[in-house]
Amino acid sequence: MDASVLLMPLMRFISPVDPMWCSTMKALEQRLVHDTLVYRYEAERTNVDGIAGGEGSFTACSFWYIECLARTGELEKAQLLFEKLLGYANHLGLYSEELGSDGRHLGNFPQARAHQRSYLFGSRPIRYR
Repeated sequence: MDASVLLMPLMRFISPVDPMWCSTMKALEQRLVHDTLVYRYEAERTNVDGIAGGEGSFTACSFWYIECLARTGELEKAQLLFEKLLGYANHLGLYSEELGSDGRHLGNFPQARAHQRSYLFGSRPIRYR
């Protein structure tokens, strides 16, 4: 499983309340979501990328997940996780490509995709009510 599936309802490929999508979200939550952080895929278990060792959570995927929650109607959970994820920004409000389990910024910095999703969700949470 790859967290890129989170783009499906965001791009209107599937309805966020479709039963097939809801079951996909449950599977994704069990495998890739840890609190507010979303891993792109199960790197340590599958070794799919061929690179030894693990990697951090993918910041853009975490914002995609939060927006998917809001679109499925889980507004309170989405708002809570959004506020928690905002806490991972550095002192300038910037995010890196990945976040370590200890909150360290990893990978490319700053990461435009994460900032875009942060802005889009944060600027219009009322839209989902």
